[in-house]
Amino acid sequence: MTVTPARATRTPTAPVHEHITDAIKAPDLLRLSDNIVLARFETLKVYAALGAVRTLLERGTVKPGQTLVDSSSGIYALALAMACHRYGLNCHIVASTTVDATMRAQLEILGATVDQMPPSKDLRLDQEGRVRRVRQLLAERPGLHWMRQYHDGVHYTGYREFADLVDRALPGVPLTVVGAVGTGSSSGGLVEALRGRGRDVRLLGLQPFGSVTFGSEGFSDPEAIIAGIGSSIPFDNVRHDLYDTLHWLDFRHAMAGAVGLLREHAVFAGLSTGAAHLVAGWEAGRDPGRTHLVIGADTGHRYTERVFARHHEALDPRALKPHQITSLTDLALPWSVLEWRRRRYDVRQSAVPAVPGAVPAVPSAVPAVPGAAPALPIQGTAPLAAPTKEDQAS
Repeated sequence: MTVTPARATRTPTAPVHEHITDAIKAPDLLRLSDNIVLARFETLKVYAALGAVRTLLERGTVKPGQTLVDSSSGIYALALAMACHRYGLNCHIVASTTVDATMRAQLEILGATVDQMPPSKDLRLDQEGRVRRVRQLLAERPGLHWMRQYHDGVHYTGYREFADLVDRALPGVPLTVVGAVGTGSSSGGLVEALRGRGRDVRLLGLQPFGSVTFGSEGFSDPEAIIAGIGSSIPFDNVRHDLYDTLHWLDFRHAMAGAVGLLREHAVFAGLSTGAAHLVAGWEAGRDPGRTHLVIGADTGHRYTERVFARHHEALDPRALKPHQITSLTDLALPWSVLEWRRRRYDVRQSAVPAVPGAVPAVPSAVPAVPGAAPALPIQGTAPLAAPTKEDQAS
């Protein structure tokens, strides 16, 4: 007689996930010091892509089997491809020149169609070219749905789940979130949700030099390869009045932070995480009473050759500090910090055509949020070309 062992009736303590997106969407939380905690993601934008796609399906805006298209410099592309895989949708990615062979192979195996920009040393032209290509695809194939990660507020919805996690893990403490600005939805979505619960949360945004988002478009960092944390075009998803402090860092300082994070804590993470780690170390020394939450957007694999293989060139993070400024007119390489104080800022007003021989126009201030400091003047440097109607609507 064969005796069949009775099945265990206790409730499982570890989840068994139905799809990989459930397993990787949440970060690992790692304490780096008494008042610095790292939220280390494999792919940060899984929250954004899942939340957006799920919401669009629930609204009936997109239907199963439809094709979703968007532009990406890397991690959003992978997140969107995985969300499409989960929900039975097709995916078309217009990829930055910075998307490497490993990322492209993953996208293609997941079933995504990949249009990649040709090699370019100018990330501004790369980004503008991607947007033009998306518009071309929409004209040719009206059934496509443009996800518009730069502009559609639906990408904020997924980060409410991240806010739940942070609220449980770090209850009751004053928080300072430190992360790349990028499209605005990750740090913005997290902080908006936490503040909505009455939490004391400050937001420190990171920008590269050369980005229009917070007025550094007049600068150039020849080694810049962090395509996703700044922008050459206005992003509607960046809500400037959520930010308390802004830091601008060049490639060398981001590299110092990334190599330092691996050396000190054995964490292999990307350049935006390295920049956030460097900034958090400096800010935590100035404000030890607050817990600083570093947003670690992705792993370091796509930066192996350009960053980590050159670790012997990395600057010593302990010797670095920012240039503290009070106006965008004082902005300077290689690292500047400005108390933003939740001001509004109209990026499109700054993008006006330059008149030969004239001083670039400084637009009028945008009305300030009640109780906030007045809007900042825009830096008087050579502006970008005026956006088209399609840019403004996109």
